[in-house]
This record gives sequence, C-alpha cells and structure tokens, in this order.
Amino acid sequence: MRISRPLRTAAVLAGLLLPFALTGPATAAPTPCTTGTGPYQRELERHLRLAVDGRQSAADCEAIRAFQSRNGVRPADGYAGLATYRTMLVVEARPNPNAAGRCPVRAYRVACVDLDRQLMWVQNGRRVVFAPVPIRSGRDGYETRTGWHTVYWREIDHYSDLYEAPMPYAQFFDEGQAFHGSSGDLYSGGSHGCVNLRLDDARRLWNTLAEDDSVFVWGVKPGTERDLRPTAPSPAAHTPPPTPGAR
Repeated sequence: MRISRPLRTAAVLAGLLLPFALTGPATAAPTPCTTGTGPYQRELERHLRLAVDGRQSAADCEAIRAFQSRNGVRPADGYAGLATYRTMLVVEARPNPNAAGRCPVRAYRVACVDLDRQLMWVQNGRRVVFAPVPIRSGRDGYETRTGWHTVYWREIDHYSDLYEAPMPYAQFFDEGQAFHGSSGDLYSGGSHGCVNLRLDDARRLWNTLAEDDSVFVWGVKPGTERDLRPTAPSPAAHTPPPTPGAR
C-alpha cells in the first residue's frame, strides 16, 4: 500500500518531536545563593549547626536560605539580616519560651512580653496557650512600660486620633499602651509604646485574651537606652485610656 507524501511528512515530524514530548520542558536551574556575610551571621551559623566563623560561605548561604523558606522570611536570599535573626529567636523559643523563668507562673492566664528578645506569648500556669510571636515595642522616649499590667479595655477596630492610624484588635493594658495589629515592618524602628504584632497574630491574641487578664513586661528593647522602673499592678478599676492610643 502506498503512503501519500503528506502522511510520510507527518510521520517524520512526529518522530522528531517524540523525544521532546517524552522529556518535557527543561527545568530551570536553581538560582545560586550569592549574598554576603550578614550582621547576624554567627547567630545563624550557631542555630543551624554550621561552622561558626562569622563568614558567609556557599553552604552557609544555602542553609540560611532554606531556613528563611521554611519560616516565611522574605526575601529568602540567604542573608543573615535582622528579620532572619528575629525569626530565629521565635523558632528557638517555641519549645519552651519561659525556659529562663523571667515570666511569673500563675494559676491564670499571663501575657508575657519579652522586650529583650522582642517576642511575646501567653501562658496559663506552665502551659503555653499562645505560642511565641515577634513583636515591636516602644522606641527611645516611648518605651513600653515594664512590670505587671492588666488588660482593661478592648476595641477590635480602634483608631488612634492622636497618630491618625488604625489599631486593629487593640487590647489596652497600661494607659495608652496596647497590644494591636500592624501592617508595617516589625523588625525595624519602634512604636510609641504599644506592643505591635502582625495582623494574624493580633487576631489570634484577641481570641486568646480577655478583659482582666494579666500582662507582664520585662527587659529592654535592643537599641534603646532607658531601662524603666517596673510598675506594680494597680488595685483601682481601669477606665478607657486618656489618650486615643499610643500606637
């Protein structure tokens, strides 16, 4: 049986294209990790059990980039910067955030705010009921006040007229200072005294705490100069803050 020329041509083309159909498109090679030494190089090397020499190597870069990818740090470029270091502190705190015993253990809920590590959690007795998350506390001159406090006023859609800024999931614990959500960068600068959280974390904290819950704050925010004297809990009833919010 004779095969027409168009059919012969189609058969030849099918034979040429078959290998490409079987192998598919070529996979792009991963981008080389080339960022240099970061300010928190030694800390990340120690955490990731790498050789601690404070100098970025190709292996260090890949390991740090993998850590960033696992923990949602963007960009995941292998650079040991502040955001990666702060994320490392949260990861290290997860198994037992109160290992040093700095937050008093009570038979009720206590929101623990660690200014040294810039993180917070909630414990009930020795049980952690809200895992540690990163925060941003008050900058110089607006330090978050240390000591015992009480959640005395909550407003889910609070707006600060003083600073013309939203304070979602606001939970006030000391005059105008409050826990609240922020869409800004938690890893640089500082607040006007409030404890800023990521929006999702602030939402979960809203569902964890209630009025009259205790808050304990200690330590000093890195980069600030003043160590304020702790304040004792006041037995007097609280009223809404005299200022529209410390942000």
